[in-house]
Amino acid sequence: MVNAEEISYWNDDAGARWAKWQEQLDAAFAPITAASIAAADPRSGEAALDVGCGCGATVLGLARGVGSGGRVVGVDVSQPMLAVAESRVHAEELTNVKLLLSDASNHPFEPATFDLAFSRFGVMFFENPVDAFANIRRALRPQGRIAFACWRTLGENPWFHVPRDAVLPLVPPPPKLDPEAPGPMSFADPDRVQRVLANAGYRDVQLDAFDTRVSLGAPANAVDLLLQIGPASRLLDGTDSATRATAAERIADAVRLHETVDGVTFGAAIWVVRAYG
Repeated sequence: MVNAEEISYWNDDAGARWAKWQEQLDAAFAPITAASIAAADPRSGEAALDVGCGCGATVLGLARGVGSGGRVVGVDVSQPMLAVAESRVHAEELTNVKLLLSDASNHPFEPATFDLAFSRFGVMFFENPVDAFANIRRALRPQGRIAFACWRTLGENPWFHVPRDAVLPLVPPPPKLDPEAPGPMSFADPDRVQRVLANAGYRDVQLDAFDTRVSLGAPANAVDLLLQIGPASRLLDGTDSATRATAAERIADAVRLHETVDGVTFGAAIWVVRAYG
């Protein structure tokens, strides 16, 4: 199965953890969500596809953009996260939103049905990105467009590397990964993004750097979240309670250096990518 490892991961504890922390993650990523949806420019009456829609924040944002005369289809592989999205769509009584538990990289979308394909952090995990983006492009109408947000480098994103560096001494050295292997930073290299999209048939590819801050709340709350979400949590998967307790202490020490009057905040750096199909 294509993307089998990622599908398994997001339907196991990871998906449940992201669902649990949905409200705080939405708040942390709010500046990124706003910037990426603004770049996508959803217009009244359009049909929009949300790739890797997760717990639904971007589906709701796109639905507001296209209005009651448009429609939004959100696709995600994670059943726990999609269940949260479904409850939010139901709560807002949106009748122009459809959610699919499926893999957008190979889902048989009806050709030429969407004006816009969008993703916030949902496209970096494709096992075969050229094939995946080509599949999405086929779902776009003539002159359709794609817009997505992806992380830049690890070094530019302290919210990733600070907790990761804190727990590295406690776990076996992780294997050295191919920088283009599926993962959060697999599209950090702008040349690779250009190459993948060009090979998938897109044109007029544009990348804009966007820098912001993510706020994780009070220190204790930030530590709890970072133990369950992100690279530190992956490194700690399968470790014993003593190791996790020590990890919590080390992360607490690390986040104190990023504490402000507004709580723990970290720099975040993304690419906002736009292209035409």
